[in-house]
Amino acid sequence: GGQQKRVALAAALVNNPDFLILDEPTNHLDLDMVEWLEEFLSSSKITLLMVTHDRMFLNRVCTDIIEFDQKELYWYRGNYSYYLEKRQERIDARSSQVEKASNLYRRELDWMRRSPPARTSKAKYRIDAFYDLRARATQRFSNANVRINVGAARLGKKILEAKGLGKSFGDLLILKDFSYTFNRFERLGIVGDNGTGKTTFLNIITGSIPADTGVIDVGETIVFGYYRQEGMSIREDMKVIDVAREVAEVVTLSDGKRITVSQFLNMFLFAPEVQNTFVYKLSGGEKRRLYLLTILMQNPNFLILDEPTNDLDIETLNVLEEYLAGFPGVVLAVSHDRHFLDKVVDGLLIFEGNGEVSGFPGSYSDYYDWKKEQQRNIQRVVKPTEEKPKPKSDSNKPRKLTFAERKELQELSTEIEALEAENRAMETEVNNGTLHYEELLAKSQRIAEIIELLDAKGERWLELMELDEKWENS
Repeated sequence: GGQQKRVALAAALVNNPDFLILDEPTNHLDLDMVEWLEEFLSSSKITLLMVTHDRMFLNRVCTDIIEFDQKELYWYRGNYSYYLEKRQERIDARSSQVEKASNLYRRELDWMRRSPPARTSKAKYRIDAFYDLRARATQRFSNANVRINVGAARLGKKILEAKGLGKSFGDLLILKDFSYTFNRFERLGIVGDNGTGKTTFLNIITGSIPADTGVIDVGETIVFGYYRQEGMSIREDMKVIDVAREVAEVVTLSDGKRITVSQFLNMFLFAPEVQNTFVYKLSGGEKRRLYLLTILMQNPNFLILDEPTNDLDIETLNVLEEYLAGFPGVVLAVSHDRHFLDKVVDGLLIFEGNGEVSGFPGSYSDYYDWKKEQQRNIQRVVKPTEEKPKPKSDSNKPRKLTFAERKELQELSTEIEALEAENRAMETEVNNGTLHYEELLAKSQRIAEIIELLDAKGERWLELMELDEKWENS
């Protein structure tokens, strides 16, 4: 997914467009790529129209926010922080207007009930005004109506211990002698480049796939809730309420109260009329919300989330973050959403590639600052002290691409597209389940080679694009 998104972005940017339309550009990208794209778009002169739920990306890139709410459009001249402030002011003002209209509506309703059947023209005008007032007094608008207060199974002292885990696919090494003991109420985020094995690690932890070496010791009280990146496999011709009923008929809340599935769906903004809607009629975000609901209905005490922010609307994301902050269990989350990581986790596992995994105690912002400081320290150490700076030389001054570099840029675009096409073909063959072991191993090795080539060529392409963009904007 990440490689495909990188190629799609490369195709969109290769011709230096004046007007760029992006639909969820950060989905499936690793954090380094998200940060590069953020810097690139912030410094470019491209007119950008973008749909995104990535709040940090939105805040740093966009200068205007357009909101669609209850079939109405609102335009905010500012970034995401400004939008939040002004949106709340709008909601408060509308709430005040609705409250005033409701008070007046009650008085007019009393007049309507007491008035005689015969109406003068003046009375009829008042009747027309009454119905308009009723519409204003009963209007609804979205303002964090979702509330998650699902219970969790009791958590014992023993959680989960991984000992000496190893995993590889052909020559692609995912884990090498990995050991870790999870503690009660721990909240860990997982970050790393695409293809380093983050999802594979989650599948090993839950027993979905076996490790090549090592053991996993799971506590007796552990109940996993696994929110998979690829979503759930359900029949599109099923009704929403039937999907939920396949999980449970009743749901236990955090206060011990038991409610029906229909009541629980209503808490998640699935109104009664929507509950009887077929799944294929739901939007992508609604399907994701339904999937999240089915996970929480199982009352897990060890939540495993693989890119949970993909396709969820911002309102649901905010409520999910609030719920996870007080979740009485363990949270293990793979995410590229820096805002989500900062609000939810208090430690990180960094997948560095080639089977190496390191830990960091702190939020993603803490890790980002530490990583930048490490890079600066390395640059200071390796900088040759004997070289004297050349006068009147500005190495930071943007320069035009040479003929050879421009030719290389064009060739890279073609090569990346060809490699991506070959990768798709290889993955189709591997997933067909018809290959012999030797063929499967050979195809897997070639896929690993393609991923390495795409990474190398993609990085070089981005380097040349950034150089060209700086020259164009200088």
